[in-house]
Amino acid sequence: MTAEPLHGEETDAVYDRAGFGAPVPRGPRPALVVVDLTRGFTEPAFPSGSDLTAEVAATSRLVAAARAGGVPVVWTVISFSPAEADGDAVAWLRKAPGMRALRHGSAAVDLDPRLDARPTDPVVVKKGASAFHGSSLATLLTSLRVDTAVVCGATTSGCVRATAVDAVQSGFDTLVVAEACGDRARGPHDAALFDLQAKYADVVTLDDAVTYLDDPFRKADR
Repeated sequence: MTAEPLHGEETDAVYDRAGFGAPVPRGPRPALVVVDLTRGFTEPAFPSGSDLTAEVAATSRLVAAARAGGVPVVWTVISFSPAEADGDAVAWLRKAPGMRALRHGSAAVDLDPRLDARPTDPVVVKKGASAFHGSSLATLLTSLRVDTAVVCGATTSGCVRATAVDAVQSGFDTLVVAEACGDRARGPHDAALFDLQAKYADVVTLDDAVTYLDDPFRKADR
């Protein structure tokens, strides 16, 4: 049995018939949610990492646009205590033991130094794939009166996808920026973006997201 291509007339017809792929509204109060662009994911020297130089550069453009547009920037990191990393209590680590290297205080959990992360930016520390699971992210975005989550980061098929799905389930219209999302392999990256576009979010270009974040008409509304 061969896998069906992600795109094609037959695939498109099936998804159209199911009523998937409607455009997502874009509200006047977005937030940029940068998922797990820590050194453990953006640098290939780390066991869990790969070379995400292009994705970091794309994210830097998004951050600059968010700053210019008065849009909050929220960072997420995965970080485990020594007891969590060395123990057996975290089910995810039994499936993905390589993540045990993401320990409190290690270089692997530092945000990529090429990114303009500021002390005034919220940082959500998480223990699972979704930035919403077991965290205060939904409360934070609600307190900021955010209506639209613009999501980027790593990895596309893992934490980005889980975060985008939970963003929708938490009531936020969601955009995922294709060029600012990275993965360890092209197949999972493409499949995740296809599924997100069909069911949960609008997968948008970097230029489109930059224009939306730095919108002079929306700035006055903040």
